[in-house]
Amino acid sequence: MPTKTLKKPKGKPTFTTLSKKTKKNQPIKLTKDNYYSHDTDFQYLSFSVFKDFEKCEAAALAKVKNDWQPTSDPTSLLVGNYVHSYFESQEAHEQFIDENKKEMISSRGKTKGQLKSDYKVADSCIEALSGDDFFKQVYGPGKKEVIVTGEINGRLWKGKIDSLVLDQGYFCDLKTVDDIHKKHWNEADHNWDNFIFTRQYEMQMAIYEELIRQTFDVECEPFIFAVSKQTPPDHEAFHFESDEAQFRMQEAMDHILQNQDRYWRILMGEEKPIGCGHCEYCRKVKKLSGFQDVSALEVY
Repeated sequence: MPTKTLKKPKGKPTFTTLSKKTKKNQPIKLTKDNYYSHDTDFQYLSFSVFKDFEKCEAAALAKVKNDWQPTSDPTSLLVGNYVHSYFESQEAHEQFIDENKKEMISSRGKTKGQLKSDYKVADSCIEALSGDDFFKQVYGPGKKEVIVTGEINGRLWKGKIDSLVLDQGYFCDLKTVDDIHKKHWNEADHNWDNFIFTRQYEMQMAIYEELIRQTFDVECEPFIFAVSKQTPPDHEAFHFESDEAQFRMQEAMDHILQNQDRYWRILMGEEKPIGCGHCEYCRKVKKLSGFQDVSALEVY
């Protein structure tokens, strides 16, 4: 392992506002089978659920309660999981294909019985990463899909680590993206930014860093490997060593501390969620109550 790449940044901030685990009513023990169950979402917060609440509280609550599910095309998620499962293990990859073959295998025309085009692209992503010695050296040795838990200021959180290398003090997250270098509009900051910050992956890495510390009592450095769904795919490796990256991780954790209590009270039925007014869920449940002036029509 190149020591330069894995060198810890000096002056790395610590999240002093985080609490250690305290004794409470015993929560559901997380396993591979129940990790994504909505039952566990009422006991553990997670990066994905927190992000859903950031977008629309009403939609997030309805989704967790199984009252509503978005109708978005699942292909992008399946492609990402297809690539992830390959690098988890041969058994996991074969199981994933078996469970999702109806969505992945063409059932008509000249391509009947073959992988659909999106998954052929996914195979290209796998080939690009598999042929890269640096990726294999860094990502390969880690224990895959490791469940970690802990408390952030009194609230239970859960996470699942793509590749964890405790003895060398780092962990890796694998991302599939449309284009690594494509600019994205950051709604929070009202500017153009890269995919890592617009998708709040610095928040995810800060959460995982803390949960690993609490679960294993080991300080680990985050890395992201990204592979694009282009032809041919691009791929890149990222660290969070700069002052800017560390600042944004701390800022993300501060944001969690400011908002998690409200989201938890909404989950527990103690507060009513506020709808964003324009997402898929809000459009579905919308009821008119009167007129609005034409000059007040919102555009976004």
